[in-house]
Amino acid sequence: MRIKTPRLRLRPWQEDDRAGFAALHGDPEVMADLGGPIDRAASDAKLDRYRAAFARHGFSRWAVTALHGELLGYTGVMPEAEGHPLGSHVQVGWRFVRRAWGQGYATEATLAALNDAFGRAGLAEILAYTAVDNTRSQAVMARLGLRRDPSRDFTTHDGWRGMVWVARPA
Repeated sequence: MRIKTPRLRLRPWQEDDRAGFAALHGDPEVMADLGGPIDRAASDAKLDRYRAAFARHGFSRWAVTALHGELLGYTGVMPEAEGHPLGSHVQVGWRFVRRAWGQGYATEATLAALNDAFGRAGLAEILAYTAVDNTRSQAVMARLGLRRDPSRDFTTHDGWRGMVWVARPA
């Protein structure tokens, strides 16, 4: 299964994506909003969770590549467990290598992933959240047409404050 956009391809994760996935998570600038880089073991565990979610639910985070195949990052939806401050829900997120920032890739790829989640997967609502100071992600959420829902803002046990946005099928 693959999703095509004019400039990008979204596809399931492959074993040979591990090094690029780890490099993405090892970049301090890319990971600044999540407390800094994670090591290879944590990156591999995250990739395994994404692959398992796709096998179990039929949706997950997609590997996003340029047309020539270069791994640029990821986007897509993931189920969140009941233990989350918002309870059980589906969340959309993205992360791209630094050299891909500012080119509209996050918006283009995430719109395709949301359309797939609402269409093929039949989801009725998807949440997005980010930190108050992450204006880049907030701008992507606005370009995607997500609706801000302050009534759902939350704080995690470690003090991280999440601003919530909502996506619904058009």
